[in-house]
Amino acid sequence: MRKIIHIDMDAFFASVEQRDNPELLGKPVAVGGSKKRGVVAAASYEARKFGVYSAMPSVTARKKCPDLIFVPPRFDVYKEVSQQIRSIFQQHTDLIEPLSLDEAYLDVTENKKGLATATDVAADIKKEIKQLTNLTASAGVSMNKFLAKIASDYDKPDGLFVITPNRSQQFIDQLPIDKFFGVGKVTAAKMKSLGIRNGMELKQWSREELVNKFGKAGHYFFDVANGQDDRPVTAHRERKSIGAERTFSDDIKSLDSLNESLELIAEEVTRRVLKQDSSGRTITVKIKFSNFTQITRSFSLSTPVNDCESIVSTSKYLLQEAFEEGMSVRLLGITLSNLDNKQETVFQMTLFPQRRG
Repeated sequence: MRKIIHIDMDAFFASVEQRDNPELLGKPVAVGGSKKRGVVAAASYEARKFGVYSAMPSVTARKKCPDLIFVPPRFDVYKEVSQQIRSIFQQHTDLIEPLSLDEAYLDVTENKKGLATATDVAADIKKEIKQLTNLTASAGVSMNKFLAKIASDYDKPDGLFVITPNRSQQFIDQLPIDKFFGVGKVTAAKMKSLGIRNGMELKQWSREELVNKFGKAGHYFFDVANGQDDRPVTAHRERKSIGAERTFSDDIKSLDSLNESLELIAEEVTRRVLKQDSSGRTITVKIKFSNFTQITRSFSLSTPVNDCESIVSTSKYLLQEAFEEGMSVRLLGITLSNLDNKQETVFQMTLFPQRRG
């Protein structure tokens, strides 16, 4: 049986800014752009009390919290702190799977320091992070990735939550369905309409029934409802693309409405790209129609981008090229690929992409 830890830094970008600028301590802080196309990359816990969260458009965040202080991101600093944290992980195990600058899985089934339990390892890591960086982390400890991820979010900030094997199924049974990692708002709403409100009710469905209702994701839902997640911690994990998509409750036929949805999707992609400290050259728009057929349209830029304005403008261009009157769309998605994961400069495309011949 594996011993897995999920470490998640608390409001990482915002916490670094508050640490380095004491005037920001105790105040609502958002890391990101304050302009019309800006997106909140991270929000301090003081800002979250007003309903400000990452991926939120900056305009919306300002309305929710008029006193919100916007701070431009300093990715060189975040990367440096992330490397310090990674060095702490490496003192305990070589099986480290980073998910972003502020988040990682660790397999400590065997740990280098010979600590008795995975809980001891997690506590030691949290203590060392605080001493080295003056930042707090939350840790989740369990027997697989799914449960460790859920556990790290259970007692934030500065939490350490353990889900032991003997009480894992009881924990899953009582877990609200929208707290399941991998269940988004649309899927959660669909599950609730089917009478699935928690893990126990999800467990009542067979694998075949879940696959019938949710496609390939049904296999995952069946497994985690029964406490099964055999995914190993992969030490060398490199993302090839970053994307987001949205399934509509009612099909959309208006290009203007689709453009509005595309903006929201682009804002989420931007947040994910910034969190990965990445950028990409190729933007792809996915369109799925009411009859479940789908098409994709892509455009490759001359320089890598990671700003919302570039992603929005290019995506709208691609959508306009593909859209025809009478189309009925049930899903839109945007993906950024040809990633440059070492990119530290934010490039902005000021020219609209030219039509290809």
